[in-house]
Amino acid sequence: MDAIVHPARAEAGPAAADPIVAVRDLFFTVASAAGPVNILRGISLAIAAGEAVGIVGPSGSGKSTLMMLLAGLERPTAGSVRVAGSDLGAMDEDQLARFRRAQIGIVFQAFHLIPTMTAEENVAVPLEFAGRRDAFARAREVLAAVGLAHRLGHYPAQLSGGEQQRVALARALVAEPALLLADEPTGNLDLATGASVMDLMFDLRARLGTTLVLITHDPALAERCGRVVALADGRVVSDRRVG
Repeated sequence: MDAIVHPARAEAGPAAADPIVAVRDLFFTVASAAGPVNILRGISLAIAAGEAVGIVGPSGSGKSTLMMLLAGLERPTAGSVRVAGSDLGAMDEDQLARFRRAQIGIVFQAFHLIPTMTAEENVAVPLEFAGRRDAFARAREVLAAVGLAHRLGHYPAQLSGGEQQRVALARALVAEPALLLADEPTGNLDLATGASVMDLMFDLRARLGTTLVLITHDPALAERCGRVVALADGRVVSDRRVG
């Protein structure tokens, strides 16, 4: 796994002066038959480069919506989201797509692998879109780092759930993004497999110096991040350091 270390980013560490994520007065409201539904209600949050933050809260508290806004997959009703110094609200959809490919890796509960592509092809896709000539060489390198060098030519249906999530993790990290977003990444895995995948995620993100925002219902898993932010009813109700 040493081959994928990014020394410059790792040295930046959690003490970097400027936050890599800066959320200010974030609101997200959707329409319903009964009237507007306020999912996020004025969230402000700053996350330093290299930091790992667990986001917890009951179902419906706004955790996944916050992640979608951090990824630029949804736009806020009001407020601002800045990632790696860039205002996501100032970008059009094409600019957001390019920014995500370069700066943000995403791991979902559902693996979201392309079923007609092999593991190697799934991981190479982000780099191919970015025009990288080393897309497949890099994909093989990162799949080896997640223990799947022997499964390069296998399709998602030929892989176990844990292997599919490892492919998804490799795809999220292949471009060495500044920010890794993970939304309940062990939700579809058994306890032992989930623990193995999370060990791998924490190890790889530490080696790369990648900032991690982890959405989880598991308080113990959130505490591994070292900082836990709790949401309730669309607001931050607690923000604490652990250990």
